[in-house]
Amino acid sequence: MSDPPPSALVFDWDNTLVDAWPGIASALNAALTTFGHRPWSLAEVRGRVRQSLRDSFPGLFGEAWEHARDVFYEALERTHLQNVTPLPGAAETLRHARALGLTLAVVSNKTGRYLRREAEALGWSDHFVTLIGAGDAAADKPDAAPIRLALSALGVTAGPQVWYVGDTALDMQTARNAGVLAVLIGDAAHDGGPGRAAPALHLADHAALRDHLTRLVRA
Repeated sequence: MSDPPPSALVFDWDNTLVDAWPGIASALNAALTTFGHRPWSLAEVRGRVRQSLRDSFPGLFGEAWEHARDVFYEALERTHLQNVTPLPGAAETLRHARALGLTLAVVSNKTGRYLRREAEALGWSDHFVTLIGAGDAAADKPDAAPIRLALSALGVTAGPQVWYVGDTALDMQTARNAGVLAVLIGDAAHDGGPGRAAPALHLADHAALRDHLTRLVRA
């Protein structure tokens, strides 16, 4: 017997559906240099940025973290919509999943208002029942709260019939914390590889994800 098909897909955003790292790096470096820290390379940003701002900035900036937050947001406001590129095959995945009758949502550690603006700019908002970003739930990933908020909007309960699709070990931990299926997309080379992420299901790219969904739904 094949595994049962999912009833809903919840996606991470950055590095799962889109590449928005240049804008994030530019804004983060504005904050870092304002407070006398060296700027990070784009590779460092990709490899180190996992937590939401409210969870990571106190450790980076100490008591000045709220000022650093304001610098970051001011810089991000100016550039983030110019630095959002769909990952190869992502748009096709969203269309295909909806054609298969699946309901979709996003849960990201990107601040909610920026997440929703980026989805709107890409013309993707209508694909999703809800887009949950950092600050929208009581806690951010890897806490289960944002997944639970998304499931409430989707009208489904947690279980293996709900997939959380992401690209990092933190995403996989979030899925496990929420009691949904942890699905890794990509090689996670920026995050220690699939072994560190320990997904329940690993798919190489969006083409592989679409093929797998098709086999399960149409079996």
